[in-house]
Amino acid sequence: QYTPSRSPLNVPLVMVIPSPGGCARVCCCNETGMLERLPRCGKAFATMMRKVDVWKWCNLSEFMVYYERFTNCTEVETIIVGCYWPNPLAQSFITGIHRQFFSNCTRNRGHWEDPPDEVLIPLIAVPVLLTVVMAGLVVWRSRRTDRLL
Repeated sequence: QYTPSRSPLNVPLVMVIPSPGGCARVCCCNETGMLERLPRCGKAFATMMRKVDVWKWCNLSEFMVYYERFTNCTEVETIIVGCYWPNPLAQSFITGIHRQFFSNCTRNRGHWEDPPDEVLIPLIAVPVLLTVVMAGLVVWRSRRTDRLL
C-alpha cells in the first residue's frame, strides 16, 4: 500500500510506502522521464537569456529572475516524475546549462603566492609572542593580587 503525495496540480509527486520500522520509503523516481522533461526548462531559459545582451551574462542581477524561473522549473519537473531535487542527474543538467551560458564568466585571477619570508615570519611571530606575553601578564597579575590580600 502507498500514499501518493500530490502537487497543487493534483499530480502524484512521490510515492511513500510505509515500512515495518515506521519510516516511510520513497520510490518510483522516473529518471528517464526527468531527463525528457528537463530540456524544456533549458529551452525556456535559453529563450529568456536571448533578451539579455551576451556581455551581461556574467552579471547575475541582469537575469536573476530568469535564472530563478529556470531553477524552479527544474525542481518542479524533477518532483513531478517522483524524484527528489536536487539529484545528480538534475545537477548534471544544470551544470551543462552553466557551461553553455556562463563558461566565460570565470575571471583569470593571478596566481596566489605566499609572501616573502621577511613579511611572513613577523606576521606569524608577533601574534604568538603577544599571546605568550599576555598569558604571562595574567599569571603575574593573579599572583600579585594574592599577595596583596
